[in-house]
Order: sequence, then C-alpha cells, then structure tokens
Amino acid sequence: MTTLVRSTDTLTRDALAVLQPGFTGTTAPDWLLRRLGEGLAAVGVFGRNVANAEQLAALTAQLRGEREDVLVAIDEEGGDVTRLEVRGGSSFPGNLALGTVDDTALTREVARELGRRLAGCGVNLNWAPSADVNSNPDNPVIGVRSFGADPQLVARHTAAYVEGMQSSGVAACTKHFPGHGDTAVDSHHDLPRIAADLPTLQERELVPFRAAVAAGTKAVMSAHILLPALDGSRPATLSPAALHGLLRAPADEGGLGFDGLIVTDGIEMRAISATYGIEHGTVLAIAAGADAICVGGGLSDEDTVLRLRDALVRAVHEGELPEERLADAAARVRALARWTRSAGAAAASAPAPEAGLTAARRALRITPDGPFEPLTAPAYVAAFTPLANIAVGDETPWGVAAELARLLPGTETAAYTAEAAVATGTPALVTGLLQAAGHRRIVAVVRDVHRHPWMAAALTALVAARPDTAVVEMGVPRSLPQGAPHIATHGAARVCGQAAAEALTGVIGS
Repeated sequence: MTTLVRSTDTLTRDALAVLQPGFTGTTAPDWLLRRLGEGLAAVGVFGRNVANAEQLAALTAQLRGEREDVLVAIDEEGGDVTRLEVRGGSSFPGNLALGTVDDTALTREVARELGRRLAGCGVNLNWAPSADVNSNPDNPVIGVRSFGADPQLVARHTAAYVEGMQSSGVAACTKHFPGHGDTAVDSHHDLPRIAADLPTLQERELVPFRAAVAAGTKAVMSAHILLPALDGSRPATLSPAALHGLLRAPADEGGLGFDGLIVTDGIEMRAISATYGIEHGTVLAIAAGADAICVGGGLSDEDTVLRLRDALVRAVHEGELPEERLADAAARVRALARWTRSAGAAAASAPAPEAGLTAARRALRITPDGPFEPLTAPAYVAAFTPLANIAVGDETPWGVAAELARLLPGTETAAYTAEAAVATGTPALVTGLLQAAGHRRIVAVVRDVHRHPWMAAALTALVAARPDTAVVEMGVPRSLPQGAPHIATHGAARVCGQAAAEALTGVIGS
C-alpha cells in the first residue's frame, strides 16, 4: 500500500512538473502557490499579469517564496509581441528590424538587454526567439516576428539572439519548430499545413533551428502545424517523427541532436484543442517527445491544471503514456530550472538602455533616398488598422501618432478599418479622411499593405489626392513605396514609432 501511494505521488508530481500554466491577476492566487508546493515546476506570465517591472518582480518573488527553483516563463519577443510592456509598446523593435539591419552584434546586444530586464523581474525562461523563415509573405501570424525570408540570415540572428538572451541568465526557447513561416493559416484558429518536401525543410525551415541548437538554446517550442513530409496525420507538437525522430535524432541520422527542453506551443490553441481536446492533446504531446506543456494563454484556472495533471496520470495507469517518458520529461524541466539558477547567479551584463531604439533607428528604410519636406506643424495621422493576430493581441498600442504628438503638439489621429471601407466604400472613406485632415499634412500609417486589398486601394487613392502624404509602413514592406516620403520601420513597436516620428520631423533624440 505504501509503495502504491509513493508511486502515485511521484506520478502526480511529475505530471504537475511538465505543465507551464498561466493564471489571472497581478499576484499569485492561492491555488497556484498550493500546486507549486505539490510539484508544479513552472508558471507562464502573460500581459494580464504585468502592471510594471516592480510589480512583476514582486510577483515572481512571491512564487519563489513557495518554490525557489520555479521556472517563470514569458512570451517576450520584443517588437509586436510584448508582455513586459504590453500597455505601452516595446522598447525593442522585434526580429524583422534586427534582420533588416543585419548586424549580429546588435542583435546579440538587444537580446542581452532584453534578457537583463527579464532577469531583473525574476523571469528565467523566455518563449523566444522566433526562428521561423518568413518564406510566405502572406503569412498571417509570423510576418515581422521573423528575422526575414533568407534561411541563412535568420539562422545567424537566431543564434545571436540565443547567445545574448542566455548570457543574461534567461533560457531561450527557440520557436516554432520545425518552422511556421510557410503557412497561410494561423494555428491559433486552425491547423496549418506545410506541403514542402523533406529536402526543402532541411534547406529552409530547419537551418535556423540547427543554428539555435549549435548556439546552445536551452529550449525549443514545437509548432501546431501539419507537415506530411514528416507525419501525414499528426501536427508536429504531437508527432514522434517530428519531435523524437527529427529534433532529438543525432545529426548523422538527419536530426538536430537537441538534448534540451521541448515545450509545446499553447495547447489550448484550436489547431490542437479543436481536434484532440486539451487533455488528450497533452498526453499525445508528452508521448511524442515534448517535455513541457504551455497552457494558459486562454486558460488560466486551477481546474485546467488539475484536468491535465489527471489526464497524464491516467494515461500512465492505462498504458497510453510510458511512465519513463513522463519521468524523463519532468527531469528535463527540473534540469533547466537548475541551469537558470546557476546561470542567473553568474550573469552580470551591463545595462544598454538605448539598444532597442538604436536598432529601430538603424532599421528605417526611407524612399526616396534623399531630402524630403519634414513635418513642422501638427499633422493628421490616418492609421489604417488591420485586425490584430492573437499572438500580438489588441492591448498593445502601435503607430506613430503618440510620438508625433509629443514632437508636434496638436497632432491628431483616427483609425480606418476594413469594416469602414466595406461599409462606406473606398471613395467615401478617403473623402472623409481628407475632410478630417483639412489643410494639415497627412501621415498614413499602414501594416502589411500587400496583405490587405482594402488598405492598398485606400492608400493609393489618398496619395493620388494628396501627393505630399507621408506613408509609414510598420509591417512587412512588400508593396511598392508610395508617399513623400515612404518610411518602412519593419515593425510596430513603440521604438519603431519613435524612430519614424524622428525621421518625419528631422528631430532626433528629443
């Protein structure tokens, strides 16, 4: 009887150890602290949990008061995807801007400074960087989150990012294996399918992940995408062929030889939950070779944690999940926790508070390449606003209006959407915009014009009516430049808006 109880307790602790749940609130709820005492080894922090750096540091201290070696994870890419600065916009420009500059020393410095700030808040695992090669320009979820479309460029910046982040004592989690860049579907909503053959995957998608493994990334995040070249029935997160056979397999067998922690993307995303359910999906993911289950972007309650814990224990008892596989996964989680404690104690990087703004300024590409009439009076900012993808969310502000208003008080802004274009028609939308602007100089702010026909039509009509319109493209700049001038920021972080506003006014460093 004693042996059975001890075995059940071990299973329960291991099942809790492989979960990385979220929660609500800016302090830790009692149930979370209680489960940490029972074996939960990791917690995910999201924008809803962050008010400011001081509050986050107090929260993580509260967690460590219950379990000293807890992994505190965050989805902090910088750029569009920020949790640390979710309500104000990021101090770091994001991957596409860094790839555009193509200075690996700068990327390393930016990642080191971001890691230093995370470590200062008690965060020790970052679900970043994105190592996806953005080979499909119509990708609805990656875009500026990728360093670019060239595998070698993405590889060298992924490696630099990993090195910089981990030099601050924060473990990097390179994502979304084996590559989410060639998708036209957002896995938050449905299951994407990549039809590329294995040689293409080896020469394109996998190149940055090999670089990340070589750079020592402590974790890799799996993607909820179906790749028939690897597995015709199960997405990568649930596929032994993808996780064990490709990511874990040694190089001489065509694999990446990765021996660190494999974390799933959010198990509640519909690519998994709508087909398998989160309980069965969790069991299948651990059985396939994943070591940790990210859950909490949309699910953040004790009941979810208990359901997943019990599903894992039940799967072991029923023979669906080998006990040794669960124990190995839990051991990898604990091993990473030990590394973060020693690495954090050794890290002491000097602050580089201007690293992000420096990168954002260097990432600007201005057409025409020559003098233009700077803004000297209050402007009218027309923000052509697409629907935000779930990874970014709609809490984080973007654009140039706030920074322009700071430099040119009296600047006003208004948002223009696809719904408005459909409801009124493009001519009426542009007419209304022109009337609202009056004699003021217009700044049109756009994102991914090439992906939004309504936006392209409205922008073309606006520039035809007002050729002196300045255009700021804050997404992937695939369309032909329009405007006087056209400024491509390669991201929509706060510092990207600041750099664009400085360029528009000719006022730098104010």
